[in-house]
Amino acid sequence: MSYNISTEEENREIARRYKDLLKGAYQTFTDEDKREIRKAFDIAVEAHSSQRRKTGEPYIYHPIAVAKIVAYEIGLDTTSIISALLHDVVEDTDYTVEDIERLFGENVAKIVHGLTKISHLKKDQDASVQAENFRKMLLTLNDDVRVILIKIADRLHNMQTMDAMPTDKQLKIASETLYIYAPLAHRLGLYNIKTELENLGLKYTEPEIYKEIQDKIRQNKDLQDQYIEGFSSIIKEALDKEGFDYFIKGRRKSIYSIRKKMLSQGVSYDEIYDKFAIRIIYKSTIKNEKFDAWKIYSIVTDYFRPNPSRMRDWISQPKSTGYESLHITVMGPQGKWVEVQIRSSRMDEIAEKGYAAHYKYKNQNERESGLDDWLNKIKETFENQDSSAIDFVEDFKLNLYAKEIFVFTPNGELKALPKNATALDFAFSIHTQVGMNCRGAKINGKLKPISQELFSGDQVEIITSKNQKPNVGWLDFVVTARARTRIKSALKEGQKRTAEEGKEILTRKLRHLKITLNEKVVNELVVFFKLKTSLDLFYRMGNGSIDNNELKDFVSHRNNAFVNFFKNRIKRSAQNPDAVDKDEIVDKYDSLVFGSEEERLDFKMSQCCNPIPGDKVFGFVTINDGIKVHKKDCPNAISLQANYAYRIIQAKWIDSSKQEFKAILKIHGVDHVGMVNEITQVISKNMSVNILSLNISGLDGIFDGKITVSVQNKSQLQKLSDSIKKIEGIETVDRIYKH
Repeated sequence: MSYNISTEEENREIARRYKDLLKGAYQTFTDEDKREIRKAFDIAVEAHSSQRRKTGEPYIYHPIAVAKIVAYEIGLDTTSIISALLHDVVEDTDYTVEDIERLFGENVAKIVHGLTKISHLKKDQDASVQAENFRKMLLTLNDDVRVILIKIADRLHNMQTMDAMPTDKQLKIASETLYIYAPLAHRLGLYNIKTELENLGLKYTEPEIYKEIQDKIRQNKDLQDQYIEGFSSIIKEALDKEGFDYFIKGRRKSIYSIRKKMLSQGVSYDEIYDKFAIRIIYKSTIKNEKFDAWKIYSIVTDYFRPNPSRMRDWISQPKSTGYESLHITVMGPQGKWVEVQIRSSRMDEIAEKGYAAHYKYKNQNERESGLDDWLNKIKETFENQDSSAIDFVEDFKLNLYAKEIFVFTPNGELKALPKNATALDFAFSIHTQVGMNCRGAKINGKLKPISQELFSGDQVEIITSKNQKPNVGWLDFVVTARARTRIKSALKEGQKRTAEEGKEILTRKLRHLKITLNEKVVNELVVFFKLKTSLDLFYRMGNGSIDNNELKDFVSHRNNAFVNFFKNRIKRSAQNPDAVDKDEIVDKYDSLVFGSEEERLDFKMSQCCNPIPGDKVFGFVTINDGIKVHKKDCPNAISLQANYAYRIIQAKWIDSSKQEFKAILKIHGVDHVGMVNEITQVISKNMSVNILSLNISGLDGIFDGKITVSVQNKSQLQKLSDSIKKIEGIETVDRIYKH
């Protein structure tokens, strides 16, 4: 694409685009607004005067276009338009944030500073650094939500003008857009922008498929227009007769959503039937708009038979993004199912522009409290900042696209939760403490476990117990970021409490061995057991990982161990200062886990690189030989990751004493009265062991049982097995590895 235009024509074009920005903004600007916007425009023109875009065009075209998206498509105020015009000034020119604050005030400076922070994030890095960049960007929501809204507008214009970029840059930016920006636009209620970002993302990631679907849509356009016209003409007379002020339009399914449906359902383009919907948009007052929606519903269903299982009422209960609409699927002409969307002009504006339009219709107090509520829902995702960046971003994405269900409290209040949420998610949504103490739930009057999945319309009453506390098994079935964050936090607190108990146990045991616990002794113990911190030491004492024999071993080798430690350190640093003691690593990292959920799976070590505990590794799913573990710098790693990315799973070594895992014990023996009680008593007396499930059945005096427990390490499980074996009547206790 060539760009050849004289300076005079260029200046006229800049002026024309600026006038278009002012003319297009939906709100009426005051004279003060116009003066401030003009001042921002003049500074942006002057600051970017020497810069050009990849196309050869003046750089100022970009900030004007971003400001126009902010005004037209998101409906933001003067502050945001000024910030959009200035969003690259601090990053690319000699202007500072202090200059912006002096010229335009604190709010604009804060937003521009937030946008500059995002722009400074490093590019072209590996997945974990990229995820860390996304985390930092998402955390700007805590500063001012307008930062993210302007950033989305910035990304949209970049996607719209990406043709001049090299193919590898196009692919990277488009993938990033589909990964984070489109879901974010969805969660912010910016449905038009979300759709365009998805379509443009597909255009650059799968150009051939994009063009193929685009061509087919064009070929079928006339037929679809005729169908929409035929459908509309049938109900227009009835709507006119009732005096509605309305218009009817067709909304085609986006290229991206057609592609998604083709993949998820395994069908061709021609096999997708709902390629478009018919939207009826009517004018009404706030007081009457719900009544009018149902009146139009009644008229449509007088002419076309509705599908009762495909009705969605988001007017009585709007989505948490603020989206309101009544969706029905009816059997239209020629025996085709057609989705009809009924919404007022107010609802339509909210659907197009998201939260900014939603709060335009509120008074100032409602606006501020409503925005706070909305932001708090988003911010819940940010609470677990201790997690890895990749987990953080994945958790955030989980909440962005989640479909919603609506359930009732015992008092009849309605709560919105993501689809697949459980009773425990519901408990945490009421209050953190209710979640922490949740031991069961009454769902529609029937007693159910806390893992029970909820469905729209369920009425849920949570049953609590002061003795109940979170365990690692809870993470297997909660889906909300709020619940996951609170549970992980409680487990960490539990670890601290175990460490406190461990410190007391260690003090007592060392006293018997004629040693006083002080800082020097603690350091010696940490070195002797090859740990990292005193907390690790106390925690292992608390959960029983360090027994009496090991402590006696420490005492008998105390002096030698201390001296040898320094000898080894000196020797090692003389040979290679960066060398790592392999024994130390093997001791600390004794177990392999796979995937983001850190599951324990069967695996084999690959022969090509022979990984050992502590090496950086990944899992490769073979066709006939299960999971093979390779070192990350294995000679075959690049080839495997490039050609079989879909078969790579992340893997890492962990210290099993620091992490709980599930184990299943199978018990067999002669039954007697009180047997179950004795078994549960023994388990509860073993520190830090939780029963996840217990299933015992007896026949003719013989019983078999299966107990699933949560333990911290193998030695703890062995001690538990030995304790159960001592119960009268127990003959065998075996560990089994599958349900």
